[in-house]
Amino acid sequence: MTYQEAREHVPGRLHEIFAAPYEAFTNDSIERLLHIHIMLHLLVVRPMKRRHLILRVIHGWENGSFAPEELRHIDYPLRGFDDFQQVLETFQQARDRQEPLPSHGNSLLAEPLAAAIAAAEAGGQRIDGETRAIPARWPSFPGGLSLYTLFKVYNRLVYGEDDAYRSSQCMTSEGHREIHEFHLEEGEFAIIIPPGPQHKTENTLMIMHESQLSPIAGIFALSIPLFE
Repeated sequence: MTYQEAREHVPGRLHEIFAAPYEAFTNDSIERLLHIHIMLHLLVVRPMKRRHLILRVIHGWENGSFAPEELRHIDYPLRGFDDFQQVLETFQQARDRQEPLPSHGNSLLAEPLAAAIAAAEAGGQRIDGETRAIPARWPSFPGGLSLYTLFKVYNRLVYGEDDAYRSSQCMTSEGHREIHEFHLEEGEFAIIIPPGPQHKTENTLMIMHESQLSPIAGIFALSIPLFE
């Protein structure tokens, strides 16, 4: 296991903006709504206007389930708020018609997990059934720590989290990324950004459970024009 794969509770881009980002979004913060608008403008609206924002909607885990193969997702490029509204309407229509929710065929966790286990075993490491089935044991093989970190992000987005804000770093298939999680009264989502100046030229990923599309739409719409 290498901790270069992932680290939690580490300074990220918001530490350059807020003196105390872990307190900036709590209900005790006097200017929390202003902080939320600034954060959304910086991490979401700017990349969207540069055509570098991807919305990832996840679903599939229910009633405490966390099997990697059950987690579904679909990605949408966002060029403006109208695109976000279209995604919201697409999911609403699927629910109203009792149709399967939109998803890609590939897996966020199951396929990368299988590939990491296969590589570890090809290198001579034995991976038993419990290690495969228990996410907390994934860090015992190369690539497992980053997968476990992403698993926990998805799990918190589905089932909730007490901390209003969390900052992590993780090695992904696209390279090293900062992960910013927000668990707010207004909605829960994560934003994954490239480090340093790369955020201006590479895609930003905004992730949320499908149930959060409607709550986020309200605060998102308010944040877009505030700093224009």
